[in-house]
Amino acid sequence: MDSPQPRPAPRVVIAEDEALIRMDLAEMLAEEGYEVVGQAADGARAVELATELRPDLVVMDVKMPVLDGISAAERIAGERIAPVVMLTAFSQRDLVERARDAGAMAYVVKPFGPADLVPAIEMALSRHAEIAAISAEVADLTERLETRKSVERAKGVLSERLGLSEPEAFGWIQRTAMDLRLSMRQVAEGVLEHPPSSPPDVS
Repeated sequence: MDSPQPRPAPRVVIAEDEALIRMDLAEMLAEEGYEVVGQAADGARAVELATELRPDLVVMDVKMPVLDGISAAERIAGERIAPVVMLTAFSQRDLVERARDAGAMAYVVKPFGPADLVPAIEMALSRHAEIAAISAEVADLTERLETRKSVERAKGVLSERLGLSEPEAFGWIQRTAMDLRLSMRQVAEGVLEHPPSSPPDVS
């Protein structure tokens, strides 16, 4: 029997204007199994690198010269290049909402370590994959937003009742939709109307 292929290391672009933090970040990511493919000291260069290199993820500071991190995140997210994880100082809480509105998938408050960074990255990657899956299934924008809302609520129900993680709950909705030849929104609404009481097969 073939052994499962190890997943390729996610490719990451780092954007941080402080050289020391940028070096620490690159080292931390490499130790955690990510491949740092580009580094930028300002927001404009971060957008250029993301466009050119098409990484799996961009980790970017909120405050940066030339083009600030929020504007850069907006461009990267707007063109669906890669999910963005924002780095923010604790005093910049107001910027977190703006970053989220700009399309950032997760954020990490400085100072941070691998225990803070890795879960934020994994969440950003899984949310980005979910949005891509919903976009592939639903062409109409309004319908897509409604689907995302239903799927988010159904994931919450599956997590609460069956103890599934967010990615497991989404995977279950996606597989059930394929098996039953239904849309993800139909499956999500079914979960909301009749919450399951026994754990589904998440293998």
